[in-house]
Parts: sequence; C-alpha cells; structure tokens
Amino acid sequence: MKSQKVTTRQRRHLRVRAKVKGTETKPRLSVFRSLNNNYAQLVDDSKGKVICAASDLKIKKGTKMERAKEVGITLGKLAMEKGIAECVFDRGGFKYHGRIQKIAEGARESGLKF
Repeated sequence: MKSQKVTTRQRRHLRVRAKVKGTETKPRLSVFRSLNNNYAQLVDDSKGKVICAASDLKIKKGTKMERAKEVGITLGKLAMEKGIAECVFDRGGFKYHGRIQKIAEGARESGLKF
C-alpha cells in the first residue's frame, strides 16, 4: 500500500502534467528525486520519446544537493549538444525547493532556458 505522502505527490504531479506539455522544439524537463538519487530527462510528449537523460547514480562524491546541481548541468550540456535551447519545467509534483531547485539551476547554468 502506498503512503499518503506518495499519493498526494502523484496527484500534484497530475495537476502539473495537465498544464505542461513538451514538444520537439521545446521539450519537457521532467525531474524525480528518490531518497538517495536525482533523475532528470527531456521528453518530447508529442512522440512519447525521451530525448536525453541524466542521473547521479554514478556520482559518488558530494552531498545530495551538489549531486543534484551536477545532474542539471549534465542534462543541460546534453541538450545543447542536441540543439535544444528551451524547455518547459516539470517539477514532478515536488515543491520547487532543495534538490529540485538545484537541478533547475544547474540546467540554467549550462544554457537551458525555461
């Protein structure tokens, strides 16, 4: 059985997803944070394809916040290599705070606009 915390986040995520759509020229930057790791990916919702993705599974050093920023920077560099300069941000039902905010800041640092 899922905890109430998880189900309320999923409801918030559905509300966010109802408003945020990614296209080929302006994909959706979807983020997820688990207890130990951070994940981010650029998604083209019109085709249902992931354009590029990054996570901190292989990054061993630093705090969770530092690793989250590193994920954002990595994803931004991958997006720039593929010629994507703009995206829409999907916070995944999480508050725009802490690790989610650091992923966004890292992506902005590497050149992504949203």
